[in-house]
Amino acid sequence: MKKSQKNEKPIPVSRLEDPGVRYHSVKALPALKDFTFSAFKKIADEAPFTQSEWAGILHLSERTLQRYAKGDGSFALMNAERALQVAKVLDQGKFTFGSQDAFYSWLKNKPVMLEGSLSLESLTSAEGIQMVLTQLARIQHGILA
Repeated sequence: MKKSQKNEKPIPVSRLEDPGVRYHSVKALPALKDFTFSAFKKIADEAPFTQSEWAGILHLSERTLQRYAKGDGSFALMNAERALQVAKVLDQGKFTFGSQDAFYSWLKNKPVMLEGSLSLESLTSAEGIQMVLTQLARIQHGILA
């Protein structure tokens, strides 16, 4: 709190003005921090995506994926998180359509939803992943629009 010069009464100070406020970074979850190519391979083996499609989804080059495969390298946190998000989408897709291949075919046909159309490229962003999950939930509940 600051004191005014005239009345010497304390004036509340917002946290934005307080220089003493410290911000702590969020520590990475162990599942993300130790996400290696072996963990990714378990997800990738269940998915119908090609290596090129995975590279696009994870914002990596195919060469980087190959390098990770050679030494069982650890993924950057952003890439690990995206792989786990896509794994969730794949689980929901399999639940909705009965198989990964049927889900993949549906996504490749660029289905239309209220907010626009979906595609494989939808899996390259958090917003796109959420749109796919939303549409899968609608299908599961019989809301096809």
